[in-house]
Amino acid sequence: MIQYRCLTGEELCPRLFKDFNRRQEVTKCWRREKGQWVIKDDPFIDDWSKEDYVFLVSCLKNTVATGGFVYAGFKDGQLKGFVSVESEIFGKDQEYMDLTSIHVSAEIRHEGMGKVLFEAAKQWAKAHGAKKLYISSHSAVESQAFYKSMGCVEAREYDPGHVEKEPFDCQLECVL
Repeated sequence: MIQYRCLTGEELCPRLFKDFNRRQEVTKCWRREKGQWVIKDDPFIDDWSKEDYVFLVSCLKNTVATGGFVYAGFKDGQLKGFVSVESEIFGKDQEYMDLTSIHVSAEIRHEGMGKVLFEAAKQWAKAHGAKKLYISSHSAVESQAFYKSMGCVEAREYDPGHVEKEPFDCQLECVL
């Protein structure tokens, strides 16, 4: 059985992620070349180390502490997916909220949890004054297919901080 709920800062710790499998075997990614998006071979394995989980926990705790949204899915009591949205509204027209993470454990991807998490993030952001979600997304073909299925398109306005931090990410937005 799957249950969804908001996470608190107190419960966020690396141990919470002990049954979470971030692993993603990537073969193809979207890249922008000469003003056009193209699919390129770029095989690698994306996974998180113990240090990455420690950093993730600190980021999620900060999101909660600053009034943001951290929402999770649990299967049989084990964390299997989560999403986070920052509370700050930004952009030239003050319309974006930043969806800073959305991840589903490898063994249950394609079972609908990502959609539930994304929809919850959209509802929360809209209720808190945003008009759009901003997503600096992994460029893997599979990741982009998920976002497209959720109604995301290329962002009309790129956030320079995201671009600098992750130059190969695709900058997306989703109207709420």
